[in-house]
Amino acid sequence: MFETQPPLPHRWRLDGNYLMGITSDRWWSLLRQNQFHVAPAYWHRAIMISLTSALSSALSALESWRYGSAVKATEIETDPTFILGHWRSGTTLLHELLALDTERWACPTTFDVMSPQTFLLITSPLFRAGMRPLVPRRRPMDNMQLGVGSPQEDEFAIALLSQQSYYCALAFPEAEQHYERYLTLQDLTPAELNRWRTTFIYFLKKLTLKYGRPLLLKSPTHTARIKLLLQLFPNAKFIHIHRHPEAVFQSMAHYFNTAGWLTCVQKQNLDTLTESILRRYTMLYDAYFEQRSLIPPGQFYELSFSALQEDAIAQIQSIYQALNWPYSPAFDAKMRQYLQARDGYRKNTFSALDPTTHEQIQQRWQRAFKTWGYKPSGQCGSQPAEAQSR
Repeated sequence: MFETQPPLPHRWRLDGNYLMGITSDRWWSLLRQNQFHVAPAYWHRAIMISLTSALSSALSALESWRYGSAVKATEIETDPTFILGHWRSGTTLLHELLALDTERWACPTTFDVMSPQTFLLITSPLFRAGMRPLVPRRRPMDNMQLGVGSPQEDEFAIALLSQQSYYCALAFPEAEQHYERYLTLQDLTPAELNRWRTTFIYFLKKLTLKYGRPLLLKSPTHTARIKLLLQLFPNAKFIHIHRHPEAVFQSMAHYFNTAGWLTCVQKQNLDTLTESILRRYTMLYDAYFEQRSLIPPGQFYELSFSALQEDAIAQIQSIYQALNWPYSPAFDAKMRQYLQARDGYRKNTFSALDPTTHEQIQQRWQRAFKTWGYKPSGQCGSQPAEAQSR
């Protein structure tokens, strides 16, 4: 299923690497954590990150001087709304649709999460234009449009600010299991957990200062952190989207053969990728199933990716009704325009799962099949029938 090495253009590309926004002190901390091991094939990336990190450090110092007191004084007056779901389960589509309700909330953008220590200072269109070459116009794994102003995962900012994120493993895959500790946050020491919480609140305060509206946040990692998020934000609301497990696996495998190559400075171990995908899905959803009952009534909604695809407007209306949000004609018009613009978009199709992987998915992700009513494809070469979800 996996190629033995990345296509040569992917190996040399510099765009699509979130580490371009890290500051020098944090970049050197990350390198020390990984014993300064950078594969020779990616030395050019490490050099570029080192250069951009020096600029980020200088701008960060200026921003701290200009806005530090204001950030510290900022209060997050309304608890955020969190979009949950495993990677490749439709979280991006749901995020982009909900983000169109700009009267209700604001979302961190690609620019914000790639420049978490400088985005308050950098407001000039010239600076944003300078970042555009670092952001692919379309996501390599699914061809969805991407830009510096697109809604983006806050987890990237946490990775740059604290290095306490599984996303650090996207750059340093040899330390993958070390960074997996930050998926659920359950095995951290009190000091580590306090650092993560402080970093997270700091970033949300900065977003609140910038936008002045409640926040809509989407990071698949939050799927395993419901208990902690409720401790921080008791009135937070959660929307979870799920997808047929076989389709998730196939799409994740495709991700590591496309976008996965753009962020790494170490070579991926392709022999362990299948096991890694299986393990992380289990980690994420073991925590989710254990914690979702903690969400108070009226603060949670769950839907399937297939239902969102079939009738996005109806699904969004159901979310708003269940969570007691007013649904405005202006928001409805924006969604219809967005959906019309992507009318010709087609999902990826994938090669057949090998029999061993097909069996492992059914066995190890059995709880997901049972909970959401998904049926195995029946034969490893067929495409999963996602519409079979209840």
